[in-house]
This record gives sequence, C-alpha cells and structure tokens, in this order.
Amino acid sequence: MKLEHKNISENNFEQCTKCTICTLYCPMVEVNPLYPGPKQSGPDGERYRLKEPMYYDEGLNYCLNCKRCEISCPSGVRIGDIIALAKVRNRKGLPTVRDMLLSSTVSVGSVATRMSGLVNRSLESERFRRGLESMVGIDHRHTLPRYAEESFEEWFRREAAEKQSCYSRRVSYFHGCYANYNDPALGRELVEVLNAVGYGVRLLEGERCCGMVKIANGRKERAMRDAKRNLVAIRRAVAEGDKVVATSSSCTFALRDEYQYLLGLDNEDVKDSITLITRFLFRQWERGNIKFAFREDFRMRVAYHSACHIERLGWAIYSTSLLRLVPGLELEMLPSRCCGMAGTYGFKRENYDYSQAIGRPLFDLIEASGAEVVATDCESCKWNIERSTSKRVMHPLSILAAALDMERTRELNGVMDK
Repeated sequence: MKLEHKNISENNFEQCTKCTICTLYCPMVEVNPLYPGPKQSGPDGERYRLKEPMYYDEGLNYCLNCKRCEISCPSGVRIGDIIALAKVRNRKGLPTVRDMLLSSTVSVGSVATRMSGLVNRSLESERFRRGLESMVGIDHRHTLPRYAEESFEEWFRREAAEKQSCYSRRVSYFHGCYANYNDPALGRELVEVLNAVGYGVRLLEGERCCGMVKIANGRKERAMRDAKRNLVAIRRAVAEGDKVVATSSSCTFALRDEYQYLLGLDNEDVKDSITLITRFLFRQWERGNIKFAFREDFRMRVAYHSACHIERLGWAIYSTSLLRLVPGLELEMLPSRCCGMAGTYGFKRENYDYSQAIGRPLFDLIEASGAEVVATDCESCKWNIERSTSKRVMHPLSILAAALDMERTRELNGVMDK
C-alpha cells in the first residue's frame, strides 16, 4: 500500500529502543569506521527521511543486507528492510552498466552457457578481469563464477521430465539462476535424491530470477516484474498440491520475505508452501514419510557455515540435522560469521576490501578447522569461501547425495527403477 502522508512509516522503526545491539552484531561496523551502523542508518535515519528525503545518506550503501541486525534485535525491528527500502527509494540516477550486468542473471546466464568455453577462459584471465574493472568497476581480484556448458533446465527437459509423472508424490523446484547456469549438478542431485525417496519433480512454469540481485542493484521495477511472474507460477503449483522447494537460501528468503517487505507484494497465501530443500527432506524424514540408506564406506569431515539469510530464516538447524543423519560424517559448526560476499556486493571495486575484511575471521576459522569440506546453503558464500580459502565448498544436499546408497534408498521407499 502506498502511503500518502510522508510522516507515516510502513516500517516498524517505532519499536526500536535504541539498545544498539544491532550495531554490535553488524559485520560492516567492524571493518568500516565510515558506516554509522544499522541503528543510525535504519530506525534513527528513517525518522529524518520521512520528513525530508534530502536526509538520505550515501553511507547506507555500505549495508550488506545480511540481516544480522534483524536477527539480533530484541524488539523485532526490521532494520535491514528499513535500510534496503531507503536505498531503493532514494537512489539517485539510473543503475550503472556494472549493476545492470551483475543483476541480469538470466540474460547473462543464457548467453554465457552457450559460450561457456570462451566465457570461462576470459573470466580466468587476469588481463580480462583488469579490463572489466577499468570499464565497469568489477574488481579484478575477484574470480567470477564459472558457467556450465548446459543449463539445468535443458538437462531436465531432455533427461528427467518424462520420468517424473511416474511418482505419486511431487514437488515443484525453484532452481534459481545459480543452479540453472552455474551449477546444474546441484539441480540434478536434487532430482536424484527426491526421486530416490519417492518424489517426482517439476519445474515452475515461467520461473524468473528471484529478484534479490535486482533489488540490491537499484532495479526495483525489474525485480517487481520477475517477482509477480514467480508468484503466478508458485500459486499455480501450490493450487495443484505441490510444495515449492529451493536449493538457495537467499532465493528462498527472497520469495518468502523480501517480496512482502521490500516489494510490497502479498504472498501470505503461498509463503508457508515455499521451503528450503534441506528443511523439506528433514521434516519428511522426521515424520517417517521417507527413509534414507547410506553408503557404508562414506567418510567426510565437514565444517558447516551458516549463511546470513538462512540464519534470518532460522533454518540452519534443518541442514545440520540432515547432515548429522549421515554415518561416517564428522560435523563441526563454525562460529556464526558473515563471509562478506552478500550476493554481488563483494564483486564491486569500492566494496572489495570491506568484503574481504568482513570475511577474514571466517576464512581463518575455516583454514584452522581441519575439515575436508565446508558446507553451506548459499552460493555466494560458496564463491567467496572457495576463492579465499583452500577448502572445497559443497551444498548440504550435495553431501547427502554423495553419502546415500541410492539403490537401497529407492528400495526402502518402495520406488521401482524408473
């Protein structure tokens, strides 16, 4: 709802008691003395901005939108949303070429997968990255994610779609841009695991980018367009009895929370039907609806990193509980720290040093952990941890897929070979 009186807030900043706990938990305050912190940028600043937009502070752009301020707030103030909305509403000028490039995930991904060899070689070249930095401002020190030779959607339609009708139970999969263009293996593992426990999978018809990167890069109208299309697809799936599962914690958070609080879209009718794949699987196992059989020879030492948005959802417990079911898996919980990447934030030249300074304590903990693999539910955390440490990073679902004895799992769930 658009409010006519500019001195009325659609946010709940009035509940702020000025305790400053959010500032203590803010990863940016730790490394950047120029950032006033979430209390001043959020609730305090909102009081001024409602009176006169001239009070907009460019320092708001330092905010990562990690939501750790909201997690720590004892009064339930949506501090991160207040800051994000202020940035969206008061941003001056049009998005830059860089911001458009970083947020055009579907357009760029669809082209890059068709030219993956050339694109990946270029992204690995320091000379190319330096040129990219000078032209558009993407820091050359950051390695950009590689693109697959074939998208997940292409593989699914060729190899898996026809088989899914054989299953009596079904979910719809919001795969997102990352699984589609950068890591189709993750999508294939989702299909394999769900099929093994007796669930068919279908893709959401007309799925678009979740919109998180567009919101962060000042393209609210484009994000709104994609969000509305996604909600149409989600409502259709839910009306047909499906749960909607996702592999990305940030996509899940966007679909459930950012649509409502940052884009003003009413998704209450389907919100509870949107869930993270690890939460879905663990809940089905806990209720006795599915069974797992594990390989006897599986051994792995895993350190789990709780990404910021999964912490905001409160769902890290599902991923770690699922991993703890695996015999032969030694699990270490890493202390809760932001990796500093925050989607596209860490790619930008002006943010790179802050991003890496925020992530450094986490990277040091990872190196000292002795783990073979780091597990996390967030793709941007994966990118930054892999480029900043010596460790391989895997999604919890990928670890589960590697640990399962698929044939025995199918037998336990009464699934015939398809």
